Amino acid sequence: MAFKIRALFSMAAIVILSSQALAQKERLFETIEQRGESAWQRAKQIWAWAEPGYQESKSSKLLADDLAAAGFTVKRGVADIPTAFTATYGKDKPVIGILGEFDALPGLNQQASPERGKLEDSDTNYGHGCGHHLFGVASAEACVAIAQEIKAGTFTGTVRFYGCPAEEGGSAKVFMVQAGLFKDCDTVLHWHPSSTNSAGDRSTLARNAVKFRFHGKAAHAAGAPEQGRSALDAVELTNFAAQLLREHTPDGTRIHHVITAGGEAPNVVPEFAEVYYYIRHPKSQVARELYARLVKCAQAGALATETRLEIDFQGGIVEILPNNVLADITLKNLRNLNTLAWDNEETQFAARIQNTLANPIPLTSIKHVVDVSGTIGMGSTDVGDVSWVVPTTGFNTACFVPGTPGHSWQAVACGGTTVARKGMHLAARVLAATAYDLFSSPEIMMAAQAELKQRLGGQPYRTLMVPGQKPPLGYRNPPKR
Repeated sequence: MAFKIRALFSMAAIVILSSQALAQKERLFETIEQRGESAWQRAKQIWAWAEPGYQESKSSKLLADDLAAAGFTVKRGVADIPTAFTATYGKDKPVIGILGEFDALPGLNQQASPERGKLEDSDTNYGHGCGHHLFGVASAEACVAIAQEIKAGTFTGTVRFYGCPAEEGGSAKVFMVQAGLFKDCDTVLHWHPSSTNSAGDRSTLARNAVKFRFHGKAAHAAGAPEQGRSALDAVELTNFAAQLLREHTPDGTRIHHVITAGGEAPNVVPEFAEVYYYIRHPKSQVARELYARLVKCAQAGALATETRLEIDFQGGIVEILPNNVLADITLKNLRNLNTLAWDNEETQFAARIQNTLANPIPLTSIKHVVDVSGTIGMGSTDVGDVSWVVPTTGFNTACFVPGTPGHSWQAVACGGTTVARKGMHLAARVLAATAYDLFSSPEIMMAAQAELKQRLGGQPYRTLMVPGQKPPLGYRNPPKR
């Protein structure tokens, strides 16, 4: 969809991104360069800790302490979330927010090696398969660089880092939005590690998450099966019903699940079982409707097996509302600043990783930037909820070997190497450059805000959460009966 506002300010964008403006950004890049080694050490530490959502106490503290040492005012435990925080520098308008994440994924703890490690050899069952150890650090580095320029009087305003836990299914940003933490923001920036460099006007899938728990009756599976009521049978019927449901859902729907508890011995009728579902669609209203239909599948499973159903709704996140004005600025900065190049050791590592990939992509792709404007990414993120209340844009940098799927052991392995360091460094520079452009040209922020209003068309932000819902702080804990 084209916007008149975009054309009105295209000339301003061209001026801002001139070679002269790039030269004026050199001090930002020098600050990032000077802190480069310490930033990488923080990223590696968070990578090694690999803390799951809402349990990132050490990772959150490390980032918050570093920003406090840099002169930021830090508020910890915001939005009733122990590991969420904000770090603010400056005063008055404009206020530019930069998002950071730091949670890890289950079942992915590996080494920084092109050969797959063994989970049983690790102390934890978590790994940074989505690169959030890089995400939080690069965003913090950009904030520090901008803060130095505010201190030097280059421009006035406020930069704020948002320490956002539990992006992987915990939906922390939704609760941060509901707590009003973005009310005074003029624009918000974010980025994400990837196997390619990309930016543009892109959306995502809305998503609901739920755990269905079934409570039955235990009995001897051979000696007295008639006295048992299998909770596992209820899970299996729910899953079968969900499989049938797939045929009758709108295009773009994604439904996936894992069985988190299903019994402990085949000769005991399972009295407890749990299945964990995600349901997604490009439109949040459709995701809301599909969730109601999925609940009926679980109710049918309970009815047929004479078990009791307990529904633990984990929360929902809406799709990203794109912003052309901001996306154009970020895309130009990423293209101008992308100088990614790997040395012989990194190239050899990448080649060995590629041998393990189903669909490897030429390594030369890291030198290019893809314009993803007008597309819909098939993932979901709670950044979506932020984008409905404040103009928001993001981008990706190549932190993984081209062709590496997210949430994989290969992504974890890349994340512990200098391949990831270089992508993280590029991201910090692009964030800082984009924030600089916005501070320097308030009219662009005005255009971005006007575009947000136009896209909303009078439609208010509507969360997928239920009224009064609290952050699911224990969603990564083992199932409880």
